[in-house]
Amino acid sequence: MNSAEAVKPNLLHRAVVVSALGYFVDIYDLILFSVVRKKSLLDLGVSEENVLQSGINLINLQMIGMLVGGIIWGVLGDKRGRISVLYGSILLYSLANLANAFIYDEFSYGVLRFIAGVGLAGELGAAITLVSEVLGRELRSAAAGIVAGFGILGSIVAALIGETMSWRFAYALGGVLGLLLLFLRMRTGESEIFAKAAAKGAIARGSFFSFFTSRERFLRYMSCIGLGVPVWLVVGIFATLAPDLAQARGVEFPVKASTAVMLVYSGLAIGDLASGLLSHYVGSRRKVIFAFMAAALLLSLFHLIYGPTNYYLFHGSLTLLGVAIGYWALFVLTTAESFGTNLRATATTTVPNFVRGSVVPMNFIVSYFAADGDILKGVWCASAVAFSCSFIAVWALEETHGRDLDFSESVERNI
Repeated sequence: MNSAEAVKPNLLHRAVVVSALGYFVDIYDLILFSVVRKKSLLDLGVSEENVLQSGINLINLQMIGMLVGGIIWGVLGDKRGRISVLYGSILLYSLANLANAFIYDEFSYGVLRFIAGVGLAGELGAAITLVSEVLGRELRSAAAGIVAGFGILGSIVAALIGETMSWRFAYALGGVLGLLLLFLRMRTGESEIFAKAAAKGAIARGSFFSFFTSRERFLRYMSCIGLGVPVWLVVGIFATLAPDLAQARGVEFPVKASTAVMLVYSGLAIGDLASGLLSHYVGSRRKVIFAFMAAALLLSLFHLIYGPTNYYLFHGSLTLLGVAIGYWALFVLTTAESFGTNLRATATTTVPNFVRGSVVPMNFIVSYFAADGDILKGVWCASAVAFSCSFIAVWALEETHGRDLDFSESVERNI
């Protein structure tokens, strides 16, 4: 047993508390654009008929930034340590969001959403990697659920602030909160498992390309990505584009993106806590993830077919969809447990961001059909692809519950 596990820290360990607060700010900043998308673009002079496409373009830029940032922060997390990634990512996205409060054109909006995306990419992966290594096998799933469950409440605050305050103030607040958090993190210690692995100079660390040089490792990596795609189908399509989907169905009652996002993330917070504790109780990651996926599939079908028929059914099904995709923390933890210490941060940071980036091709599918006036057909097609990937992935992955994380991957140093 390694020294990190011998201490047997509890769920109120500093790494858990600080990671939860960090993810709170991360989610606030990540979701804020979805909330203020329409009013910020109209304020910048974008015409009403171009708001949807301009918003999709900016979401895509933010997600592309997260793909780039995921690779950068992941490699740094395995080469330089988990803590260094937390510091650097928070500083970058905080400054980008502060600057976002002072833009006056769509071009600068896009540049700063890309930069913010790069910064936002590092938070969750580094936090879950750190928590999983510090707490040991007994408390990993419960701790991950707490981190994500509390952190996701940031989306609710983003919805409330974005709806009631000016969009410029909302961005400035996110930047300030991030900088305040940076000072709080200064006393958080590094993972002893990482420190021990780093002392072994012969072990190659943070090799992103090693995921593509071994067939077994590549399939493991792609399976981890596949697990999380339905989460961003719901967040990036069902919630973010809720007003557009409602309009396409001829819904007469008011539908706001801020309300849709808040309801989905409220459910997601409940789901993350429940899935983490349930996984701890039943002793399985795969069984719990499969159950939540199946529920998400059924609820997606219900929402697309029956959801828009009345106000309460529409918003109620969005909330339940949020609960069903609340295996997000468990999926990230499964990724951390699936790879050795020398690749763990790279995998755990890049995988969630590739999942978030999956909204880009899903948006492309939706935009393709929306151009012909059939946005709903696009959502059906995107949903079919997302859930197909996820069920294949959960079938292919091995069970990781209770796995000892003090191991390294066999990676050639010249990769």
